[in-house]
Amino acid sequence: MNLNFSEEEILFQNEVQAFLEKELTEDIVSAAKSTSAVFTEKDIAMKWQSKLAKKGWLVPSWPEEYGGTNWTHTQKYIFSSECAKAGAPNLIPMGLAMIGPLLLGKGTQEQKDYYIPRIVSGEDYWCQGYSEPGAGSDLASLQCKAVREGDKYIINGTKIWTTHAHLANKIFCLVRTDNSGKKQEGITFLMLDMNQPGIKVEPILTMAQDHDFNQVVFTDAVAYVKDRIGKENEGWSVAKYLLEFERSGGVGGSKSLSDIQFIKKLMNKISATHNDTSFIDVYSTKVTELEIKAQSIQYTALRILSSLKGGDSPGPESSMMKTLVTDLEQEISEVTLEIIGYYGIPFQDTSLGSNEPAIGDEFFRSIAGKYQNLRATTIYGGSNEIQRNIMAKAVLGL
Repeated sequence: MNLNFSEEEILFQNEVQAFLEKELTEDIVSAAKSTSAVFTEKDIAMKWQSKLAKKGWLVPSWPEEYGGTNWTHTQKYIFSSECAKAGAPNLIPMGLAMIGPLLLGKGTQEQKDYYIPRIVSGEDYWCQGYSEPGAGSDLASLQCKAVREGDKYIINGTKIWTTHAHLANKIFCLVRTDNSGKKQEGITFLMLDMNQPGIKVEPILTMAQDHDFNQVVFTDAVAYVKDRIGKENEGWSVAKYLLEFERSGGVGGSKSLSDIQFIKKLMNKISATHNDTSFIDVYSTKVTELEIKAQSIQYTALRILSSLKGGDSPGPESSMMKTLVTDLEQEISEVTLEIIGYYGIPFQDTSLGSNEPAIGDEFFRSIAGKYQNLRATTIYGGSNEIQRNIMAKAVLGL
């Protein structure tokens, strides 16, 4: 097992760092840091997406004919790690990391030719219609109904926790097209326009007062047969294929190490303000423990990459990485909130363009909101309880 980068990989790392130094401007980094939401503000994310697309680095895992890079697993890791360390905003995943790869793997050539360029350019902004009231973890219980009429499907029902539905012009949905068999049967995967009379979007605010989520109500909404992925009533297998892209383990601890550096800056700033070094003594052990965890995750990611170079499959390690990374994200947010003390109590507006002055230091503005919103990281993308069950079966044989 070799955990060291080759000379070629080091040269690539230098190229990525040079690109980030030039193109990752302070306004983008500042906006990414200041948001408390799970996803970066759309305007900032799309600005960064445009820069990456122009460079040809937006979708490195895709086939080259659709904008991919033909990078190795290690190069992809280096790129993701350097972006995390530099403070680059997260890209919005619904198009680039979910429906895009699904279209490339399961879509028709006509669907690829039409939708893929629009995803890369940002012309189409997607949201995901999976969960429903009463059908979240038990997704096969969904009841949003689609009835075929000629070359169309007429859709009636509700989707919930639909991220960025208020911003999206497209949605991909799981709908019920047959009730006669097992609940996993009779489900169909459809793509449709959000901008039509039969769709109503109702906001759901988080505890931090961020508007990421929505309830989407369909009343005789229209989807076209040509925009179905896979066969009618076989959408369950399509959905499982898509979830493989959603349930990734992040960038192997690099983002966590960046967050820990923020904690250290925060501690030094508070200590200097109050002229009291005992503050650092109190929290240095906790921060060191977090840093050790982040570094161990990073080395685990490198070990997995080493096995991939040899042609192995990551196997249950993907579940392990998802669990470790999201658990650590929550721990880091807890320690950060604890450090700022009572400054974490008041609500602070972190929306882009807000002119409300920060309560306390500007560093404090987004900390409480991030803590609240990060409670969801161990749920979405496959709950950590489910991931532990996968590991128990695959590794321990339980």
